[in-house]
Amino acid sequence: MALAGQAALAMWWDIAPEVRADFEHWHAHEHFPERLAIPGFLRASRWRSADGGDGCFVLYELADHAVLRSPAYLARLNAPTSWSARLMPHHRHMVRSQCHVLDSRGGVTARCAFTVRLAPASGREAELRAALRRVVESAPSQPGMAGVHLLRHEVPPMAATTEQRLRGLADGAADWVLIVSGYDRVALAELSAREFDDEALAAMGAAAGSARGLFELAYAAVGTDVTGLAAPGGPA
Repeated sequence: MALAGQAALAMWWDIAPEVRADFEHWHAHEHFPERLAIPGFLRASRWRSADGGDGCFVLYELADHAVLRSPAYLARLNAPTSWSARLMPHHRHMVRSQCHVLDSRGGVTARCAFTVRLAPASGREAELRAALRRVVESAPSQPGMAGVHLLRHEVPPMAATTEQRLRGLADGAADWVLIVSGYDRVALAELSAREFDDEALAAMGAAAGSARGLFELAYAAVGTDVTGLAAPGGPA
């Protein structure tokens, strides 16, 4: 189905190979249960770089954008567990977009996802939005595809959190986010090369500097999947 709510938290970062096993254990067995216990967090998914690199993509589907400044969420961001505190400094090159859902059609948690981080060129926002809406309407029914989802970042009014300070440098953000999910990795790669290279994005109305990535699904969950899965704290 389409994105579960009206907002989403989309994040990208790198995890070094020497801590990846610990990270994946923590993320599945402490972090997902912790986040999905917060009211308004509806579904979580983690994706790994399809080329075997260090990158990952994480998507939280939210009831609405107000969840991102809710007291329950802020309490977790400012009181990380010891396991979280140990791993947060290893979240390298963090890009964190706190988004409204602009358009969403088709499935989300398919085998693969192709993401585009982009922004409209000056004076071309309406043109880019219209071009991407056409993609949302047409791509999900193409062979190999499952769904297309367009998000727009808006920073909620809140101070820097303890988790942000643990990561060190300020997080980056993508202005707009396009997510294309599908069951056929080759078809997604071909779509990327055909319709989302720098030249094609510029013709749609995107500013220079877009970033693209192809990912494979590692794990997805809703709250009932992880209730009582593990006690906070993790291994020493």
